[in-house]
Amino acid sequence: MSDAPMSDAPQAAQSGPTPAFVLVRPQMGENIGAAARAMWNFGLDRMRIVAPRDGWPNPNAVAMASGAGRVLDEAELFGTVREALADCDYVFATTARMRGITKPVMTPERAMEHARAITASGGKVGVMFGPERAGLENEDVVEANAIITVPVNPDFPSINLAQAVLLNAYEWGRQTTEVAPEVVDLAKTVWAGHLEVEKLGDHYEEILETSGFFFPEDKAHSMKLNLRNLWSRMPMTRADVQMLHGVMRQMKRWKERG
Repeated sequence: MSDAPMSDAPQAAQSGPTPAFVLVRPQMGENIGAAARAMWNFGLDRMRIVAPRDGWPNPNAVAMASGAGRVLDEAELFGTVREALADCDYVFATTARMRGITKPVMTPERAMEHARAITASGGKVGVMFGPERAGLENEDVVEANAIITVPVNPDFPSINLAQAVLLNAYEWGRQTTEVAPEVVDLAKTVWAGHLEVEKLGDHYEEILETSGFFFPEDKAHSMKLNLRNLWSRMPMTRADVQMLHGVMRQMKRWKERG
């Protein structure tokens, strides 16, 4: 993935309480750094690290964090899962494996919706992520109130640590930030008004009429209606309308020269 920003302004730290993302026995510093980047992409900065294989701090994590160093600087180190979760009121365990343990199983979307409701009422939420090799152990999962499972290919359910963090951080962001599902960059123009589109239709109809386009006569009316419908159906900017007027003017000049 590119290091280029995904939006015009970097995501600031979330206001109000946020979940703690707990990395349980992570093995590679690079994955810890990538997880920090994923968290900071969505304004999350409460990282907890339990018994990292290569110790802490880890220079490989710092190198990989690339701009999200503050998450690592403020990360808390714990010796056991229980210590890391001691102040949490509700805990999620991320795992792709069904372990014969009776617990609610949620998608990241539903889990972060639930997490948002808990934190909004003053509760503290923890989200556990397992080590890269095999994920969370049963002894870890039993500490959780619910399981988060991503609906992935059952023949290849393994998700990289940083990817799992990113998925849940993204869903948390969706629960807390109003983002339009679709926008159009108008590139220094504005949408064309109804009258502007009507005049464009008039222009084309006039030129096409003189060129004999509307033929045979008994079909001319329906052809004109279809053309009008085409213009009204198209989402055009003012720049689009001006360009199409210019196209027709140039074609007329070219015909007159011939």
